[in-house]
Amino acid sequence: MDSEVVEKLVATIDCKQKAVRAVRFNADGNYCLTCGSDKTIKLWNPHRATHVKTYSGHGYEVLDAHSSCDNAQICSCSLDKTVLLWDVATGKINRKYRGHNGQVNCVRFNEDGSVILSGSLDGSVRVWDCRSRKLDPVQIMDEATDSVTSLYVTDHEILSGSADCRVRRYDIRTGELYTDFTPSSVTCVSITRDGQCLLVSTLDDCLRLLDKDTGELLNEYKGHKNSVYKVDSVVSSSDKQILSGSEDGGQVFVWDLVDGKVLHRLEHSGGKVVHSLSYHPTKCCLLSACDNKMYIWQSKYAQSIT
Repeated sequence: MDSEVVEKLVATIDCKQKAVRAVRFNADGNYCLTCGSDKTIKLWNPHRATHVKTYSGHGYEVLDAHSSCDNAQICSCSLDKTVLLWDVATGKINRKYRGHNGQVNCVRFNEDGSVILSGSLDGSVRVWDCRSRKLDPVQIMDEATDSVTSLYVTDHEILSGSADCRVRRYDIRTGELYTDFTPSSVTCVSITRDGQCLLVSTLDDCLRLLDKDTGELLNEYKGHKNSVYKVDSVVSSSDKQILSGSEDGGQVFVWDLVDGKVLHRLEHSGGKVVHSLSYHPTKCCLLSACDNKMYIWQSKYAQSIT
């Protein structure tokens, strides 16, 4: 077995947030965030399995959160239709952005943390300037005809996935929009670490690897179950594996990126749907969320990732 495959469970944490809706590493991978159905966000040191801070301010379930590049700020979104900007150290809300007409499913900072992007059930991606005192979006991208379920942001691109069966890539440098059609509703989108390929999860029990520039289908990954819920997929830090949660029996599937074979299945005892994943930016370490718990996984050969 490849030493860079996550397969060993090193810790299980009861987050005490009722259902954990999302789990996210911060920018350097030293800490992570969990989003709860109890309306809170929690900051953790997952390598020591310790809780650091709780952030309260949303009116309903928190669906997603993201750390800025310097880890000084957090953005979050909720069923309450708002996007919040937090100061990590004080726990105070610096900005509250309203404008979406439905629940906000996903949020991302841009590369330098000056802008927040949010995707909503209302079919729009909205851009908020963190440096401005104005609370109106500086840009609205409303090309989607159904819910925007996932966002991924690089230094010059915005990638969005939608329930209208399309992946949209906005090139900020050229002002161009590129659209790829998929056979089913898109639930998660990301870009491989080398920036060459798109990884797309859809509600037909399939992940697809697409050439970013041409849209050509390069590979498919199957075996997991995903036909009802939004389930995360990620690329390993080495760009060698594809990982996805599943609706069947509390499992995370690990595939070889090149040949598409299942390398491993990570079992979550007593769980049903594993819906949220986050891979460490540089190390062989995975966070997963199932029910009310966060799970930390790493290679069985690793002593420590810190």
